[in-house]
Amino acid sequence: MLKLMRPHQWVKNGFLFMGLIFGHGWTEPSLVQAVLLAFAAFCLASSTVYVLNDLHDVAEDRVHPTKRFRPIASGAVSEHQARWLGLTLAVAALTLAWIANPPVAGYVLAYLLLNVAYTLRWKQIVLLDIFCISAGFMLRILAGTDGVDIPPSNWLLFCGLWATLFLGFIKRRAELMEMCGQGAEHRKVLGEYSPELLDKLIGITCTGMILSYSLYTMDVDVRRIHDSDDLIFTVPFVIYACFRYLFLLHQETGGGDPSRDLLKDRHILVAGSLWFLVTLYMVM
Repeated sequence: MLKLMRPHQWVKNGFLFMGLIFGHGWTEPSLVQAVLLAFAAFCLASSTVYVLNDLHDVAEDRVHPTKRFRPIASGAVSEHQARWLGLTLAVAALTLAWIANPPVAGYVLAYLLLNVAYTLRWKQIVLLDIFCISAGFMLRILAGTDGVDIPPSNWLLFCGLWATLFLGFIKRRAELMEMCGQGAEHRKVLGEYSPELLDKLIGITCTGMILSYSLYTMDVDVRRIHDSDDLIFTVPFVIYACFRYLFLLHQETGGGDPSRDLLKDRHILVAGSLWFLVTLYMVM
């Protein structure tokens, strides 16, 4: 059951803490508590989505070289058990979100409905599939800012959009490579993508992410809020992590699972840790 919930993917919900860090909300215990509850709610909600996705794709997963080992596809968990688990997780997620702050429950509900549409139809529509993935991350950011009454920075939202599109296109590129050019046999939409197209989209979104984050660190209002002109020195860590991720994609056939790459690759782990520590030091 735990494997079906994919707890290693919960690291993606770290996007909820962006408002707490960059909005100086850590000084208010009530805000910290609300964001932690929102984080827990999105962990349960994302696990709900993974259960739903595995139930819907069980036939395709059984013929996939790696996904056939997933709990439902392998038979380790029955479809009946999975349905009850998904329903329980969804109810628990919405309950925790409501306790955090009612608007958070709205974002969690929107996230769940978005992913139902994505699983049933939208993930088969080229480009829209990636924008759906990106929207899921943006809902996390909004839940951790607007949902708990922290005004979100437009620059931060813009950077988040580019970053999540970047990760989405990299994921599709890795899936295409994994299937050795036969991706359409597993998922129809993969036949609509080509390595050349995805490489261009990855380059565009990577550039947009780095530029938007760089501009965020130099924004007059941001410098005033944090009382520091030094956030720009965190940019090299972001650039290095992006380039390392591209290296994994092209040279070591990684990139298909951002959560695992983030936790397993020492270079990305060190760059991310240094970025976090330096940023925290500068904004405190």
